[in-house]
Amino acid sequence: MQPGILADLPAQARYLTFSLKPDADPRPGLRALAALADGHDTVVGVGATLVAELSARVPGLRPFPPLVGAGVELPSTPAALWCWLRGDDQGELFHRGAAIARALGPAYRLARVVEAFRHGSGRDLTGYEDGTENPRGPQAAEAALLTGVGPGIDGSSFVAVQQWRHDFPAIAAMTPSARDAAIGRRLSDNEELADAPASAHVKRTAQESFEPPAFTLRRSMPWVQGESGGLLFVSFGHSFDAFEAQLRRMIGMDDGLRDAVFGMSQPVSGAYFWCPPVTGQGLDLRLLRL
Repeated sequence: MQPGILADLPAQARYLTFSLKPDADPRPGLRALAALADGHDTVVGVGATLVAELSARVPGLRPFPPLVGAGVELPSTPAALWCWLRGDDQGELFHRGAAIARALGPAYRLARVVEAFRHGSGRDLTGYEDGTENPRGPQAAEAALLTGVGPGIDGSSFVAVQQWRHDFPAIAAMTPSARDAAIGRRLSDNEELADAPASAHVKRTAQESFEPPAFTLRRSMPWVQGESGGLLFVSFGHSFDAFEAQLRRMIGMDDGLRDAVFGMSQPVSGAYFWCPPVTGQGLDLRLLRL
């Protein structure tokens, strides 16, 4: 596996998303990236557009669905490559990202950059703890990684990436009790509210309440750009099914009830990627015929 998937969140992060340029061979750049990425400080995901360009197939990889629910429309922003740069020095991350862009060469265009950071003990910019219900230890690996499938795919993972932009004026206008009710936890001690409304985020996304249970491994981090900010939501899984089950319930596709978190934040992007396993030489791209 790429060990950064299961590692603790870094102090700083830089997310790079690349698209493909037309009529250019993506193979040399991808080979160069495979040699550069260690899977720990640099986690790499490959999008369905790049897999299709290579005339390859990754079972389970699909585009992010542009879902529409109860007053909510989720954007789908597919891309060829996603790189999660992890570290504790923003300058080093900048230079590492520039080196990756150079190595990828003329076939790739840098489409999106998001700089993120760990906030306190792992809090969202709303102040609430993020990832409280994450599986731990062996359960984390079970939720996030593919096993027993075969060489070139065992140890890999699927990742869903969404950039959420918070509505800070709306959040500030809410009373503390209204914010707690929207999340379903108390800000003061992170305890789940016994009397939380059905629209509370923790109730809409309770992983054990789905059939089958919808466990994923969240590795989200806050981001800020100028006066805007929010959460770079990152969810790893052995398939996209658990994430999509949660997402469909959040937007009310099950019962018409929308997650209250949409009154505090809105997604501005959405993409799926496959994170290949690693070998001693770098990323294992045999499934992509490289």
